[in-house]
Amino acid sequence: MRQTEIERSTSETKIRLQLNLDEQEPVAVNTGVGFFDHMLTLFARHGRLSLVVKAEGDLWVDSHHTVEDVGIVLGQALREVLGDKAGINRYGTSFVPMDETLGMASLDLSGRSYLVFEAEFTNPTLGNFDTELVEEFFQAFAFNGQMNLHLQILHGKNNHHKAESLFKATGRALREAVSYNADIHGVNSTKGLL
Repeated sequence: MRQTEIERSTSETKIRLQLNLDEQEPVAVNTGVGFFDHMLTLFARHGRLSLVVKAEGDLWVDSHHTVEDVGIVLGQALREVLGDKAGINRYGTSFVPMDETLGMASLDLSGRSYLVFEAEFTNPTLGNFDTELVEEFFQAFAFNGQMNLHLQILHGKNNHHKAESLFKATGRALREAVSYNADIHGVNSTKGLL
């Protein structure tokens, strides 16, 4: 079973996160940032994985530290549960429409960290969530998960829909990448390791 629990405590945040790639329940997210909770729940549901997050952060400052640190811990958890990555697809790509919006996520669990982020938000906040934190979350997730992650909004107007399509697409792309493939013997790399 590919599962782990990680706790991280700093002067800014306290985070406890459980991740299980082989189960779909439970999904329970409580970060104190409602819109972010909604996005992480969508990420888990569409990625068909179990995710439990309890975060307490310095929200009296803003939600930056909480969102970024959850991205750090989620990336660390993913890296831990994947182990040597033997037998998994490694790559995943998904396009997700959300009404007038079309978002794309493509990733490679390569062991190398890189984020390409092409999305613009015209509204600075959604609830108590700063829209610039969408990129901050995915930067932390990609770096700590040691993956190449390409995210793009191909078209769209509504800021909620843009963010939602990226979180859903990333969950779906991740499901493809972490799934076992009987045709893959060992690690899906000519190097022999990722």
